[in-house]
Amino acid sequence: MSASSLSTFLRNPLQLALNLAPVWGRLSVLLLAGVLSILLVLIFSNPLRTVEERLGAMGWTLTTNDYVEQRITLVTIDEKSIAEIGPWPWPRQQMAELVNALDDAGAQLQIHDIYYSEARAGDIELLAALQAAQSVVLSQVPVLQSNQTVSVGAMSHPLTGLNCNASTSAGGSAINVASTQSFVANHAGFAAIATGHIAPIVASDGAIRHIPAVVCVDGAAYPALAISALLEAINSTDRGASIVAGKTLFGPAWNLQFDAYPGLDIPLDRQGNMRISYKESPESYRAISAADIITGNFDPAMLENSWVLLGETALGMGDVVPTPYSGATPGVELQARILGSLLDAQIPYTPRLANGMLALLSLVFAAVLLKLAAASGRVSAYGLPVAAVVLPVLALTLHMQQLSSNEIWIGWLYPALYSVLASSLLMLLELSRVRGERSRVFGNLSSYLPSDIAKEIAYSLPSSAINAKRCDVTLLSADLRNFAAFGEARPPEESAAMLHFFFVRATEIIEQNGGRVHEFKGDSLLAVWDGQDKKAAQQALQAAKQMQRAIDQNRFSPDVPSGIEPLALGIGIEQGPALIGSIGPAHRRSHAMLGDTVTITLRIQEMTAELAQPILVGECAARQLGDFKLESQGSYLLNGLRIPHTLFAPSFSESPSLPNKQGKPNLRVISASGK
Repeated sequence: MSASSLSTFLRNPLQLALNLAPVWGRLSVLLLAGVLSILLVLIFSNPLRTVEERLGAMGWTLTTNDYVEQRITLVTIDEKSIAEIGPWPWPRQQMAELVNALDDAGAQLQIHDIYYSEARAGDIELLAALQAAQSVVLSQVPVLQSNQTVSVGAMSHPLTGLNCNASTSAGGSAINVASTQSFVANHAGFAAIATGHIAPIVASDGAIRHIPAVVCVDGAAYPALAISALLEAINSTDRGASIVAGKTLFGPAWNLQFDAYPGLDIPLDRQGNMRISYKESPESYRAISAADIITGNFDPAMLENSWVLLGETALGMGDVVPTPYSGATPGVELQARILGSLLDAQIPYTPRLANGMLALLSLVFAAVLLKLAAASGRVSAYGLPVAAVVLPVLALTLHMQQLSSNEIWIGWLYPALYSVLASSLLMLLELSRVRGERSRVFGNLSSYLPSDIAKEIAYSLPSSAINAKRCDVTLLSADLRNFAAFGEARPPEESAAMLHFFFVRATEIIEQNGGRVHEFKGDSLLAVWDGQDKKAAQQALQAAKQMQRAIDQNRFSPDVPSGIEPLALGIGIEQGPALIGSIGPAHRRSHAMLGDTVTITLRIQEMTAELAQPILVGECAARQLGDFKLESQGSYLLNGLRIPHTLFAPSFSESPSLPNKQGKPNLRVISASGK
């Protein structure tokens, strides 16, 4: 690409595409749309990613599972509990009573989405209750996404076998798990109770869509609360784990595996996070108020052999987050979702080949848009705008289908954004191309017809009806006499050069004097001025004189072919009404000027040869030229007419060129070279 082409591309990429062949121009626009899409995704990453996540989650919300989750029961510290038991945090003795009540009701596993970071009165009773229960898992909070440095309590129950610097797969690739030195954990007195972290990744819009499977604190890897609960449920003391790279292109980037749970592969993304599934509606989860548990006002069947998630749901306690279903969802519900996904082995993930799949979908969209742009007529005119709407919806629909059916998060933003940009740019390109072609057509029409007529033809549909209007005009007919004999003696190239010069120079003069050429016919032309007033008549006469002078002076070669008369220019001028418009069938129209004024003007021009006058003016135009010295040439019955007409010619002093002694006009013949 040359420097000028590069400069043109930077200023107006579409202009460069217009200069290419249509197919290459469209391909360059598609390539430009791809580059722009990448730049937009990089520059506006956060807002675009939020849009992708929110709309993409409709794959869950539009096809929710409404069945009741029987395995997990939520025990909530809600407004009712606060009102009956007292403000939070409750005394440890009260918590011990709650733990005992849950165990007595047959809860198989208690998962506390709360932590006990400070030593308080009643810790002995609470610890005894926790140890007496079948299985209990407490929470601890590594502090992520914050510059705050805290160290409260003691982190416990890490996984073994994981390298917190880099967990390396057999293939040699590595993943850096989330790491921090800040945490809020249970105090050391509860170190014997299993724990798991509740440290979600908060997105830019405040929503929680991912949670680290493990978090490294001071070189030790601690599992998420739901994972720790799963390990606790199998009563295994082996906490060995490993993170291995995905083995298939359609599988996850990483898998978290456990020595004590063969066959369980927890899919992770490239940052080592689990995606939270929102497939189940909030109504799927059964909830019992903690106050009802303490008072015994509940159905024991709801807790028997179930996993109990104990957490805060009361407004004002701070443990609420926005989800696709609600702007204020309790955090304990998110833990229930993660735990349910683990039990079902249906954790949503992004395939390793996701970017390639999106690129392939974008290529398919590009092929569709290229086909539409290359189509003719209405297919392209309507197809591209429709594609700008349909293709993004199709990309979103494909994503939603995979998410709903297979719990696979592919994404849809890039192909959707690309299709919108590509469709828009192709529409601009085709519109510019059509406008350019229309401009060329109009320019070509204007070279054959007056501009106003050309515009009317270019922007209206053809019709078989007469489309003409009556108007007053001043006409000038100019004929290059003796041209037939000249053309017979000269090569056609020289005749064409002569006629070309005559038409070009005459047109320039006529337009400079306010007129326009109506038509070229043979070796003559017909020019028109609007109106039949003094100004139009004067402009027509002035143009006639300049045309005679231009052809007479330094334009015609003195080498006149032997045996023929020299070339001469005869001009007739008259005013009057005329009918101007188009006639003929719709598939073959003709622009015409009709009326007596046209016929009279042509006949006056023919009389210039008989009267040996280069310019003759009809009586109507002569009335407007009182300031000019016109000499009457008498009254004549013009050929084909029944009424005599008086003709006038500019006087001797007004003649465009002086006659020689023999009374012959001083005419010269232009050569084929135009010199």
